[in-house]
Amino acid sequence: MSARGRVPRPGDWRSETLYDDVEVSFRADRVLFEDKTEHQDLVLFENARFGRVLMLDGVTQVTTADEFVYHEMMAHTPILAHGNAKRVLVIGGGDGGTIREVLRHESVEHCTLVEIDEGVVTFSKKYLAEISDGAFDDPRLTLAIADGARFVAETEERFDVIIVDSTDPHGPGAVLFSKAFYRNCQRTLTPGGVMVTQNGVPFTQAAELKDSVRHFRDLFGDGTCFICTVPTYVWGQMALGWASDNAALREVPVETLKARFEAAGLNGRTRYYTPEVHKGAFALPPYIGTLLDDL
Repeated sequence: MSARGRVPRPGDWRSETLYDDVEVSFRADRVLFEDKTEHQDLVLFENARFGRVLMLDGVTQVTTADEFVYHEMMAHTPILAHGNAKRVLVIGGGDGGTIREVLRHESVEHCTLVEIDEGVVTFSKKYLAEISDGAFDDPRLTLAIADGARFVAETEERFDVIIVDSTDPHGPGAVLFSKAFYRNCQRTLTPGGVMVTQNGVPFTQAAELKDSVRHFRDLFGDGTCFICTVPTYVWGQMALGWASDNAALREVPVETLKARFEAAGLNGRTRYYTPEVHKGAFALPPYIGTLLDDL
């Protein structure tokens, strides 16, 4: 029997608190920022393997080493499936990674980012500037420091794509998994628009995914998820929720996606997303697919 787990681990270790029966820890080689904001506890530190690591309320949100996987799939999958997205709404995502990928599309005329915690944006600009890569300065961006649930309930604006780059359903992020919130997102979409959501790791967060997709199918013509593999989010593949009144958006041929990908100037600029990965991401392994059966 290997004793490798018994080797002492000197240093400052930061552990996730998302689960009560398993634990994942990162060695904090250097703590760059630590504070309790109005809405959440925040810590940013450096790790030799994952670069800069951001945790909110003890849950890993983003690392500079692998953030590209999540942000590319959150943005390019709905935009290229839609094919004519002019206006995009991003709820959450104050680190700026999702808007960075959205604004790579010159066809996007306007992007609104709604972030509840101004402190997240402020320190992201200072400490995680490589993630946003100038996106906060793009003239097509409107930044609203506001409650995302209230925004979609009250706005008269309409969007072709809505991306919910939320935390897990705890604390201020819980409302972003409610049926009422999804109903207001559906109201805020243009006809044939699409919403994508962060829906956790199905192997350990199955109930979260099932609840969201159940709401999607009650409210939209088409509701499911697609998957990607983000090393930071351990315990399996990550699910990104998908909801639209246009079921054809999931069936866009790979050749059409390739043409849109090249027209957007993305060929050679992505590190995870490709049209083939896009298409395959909707092919769910049975352990995930069966969660969504009979909803």
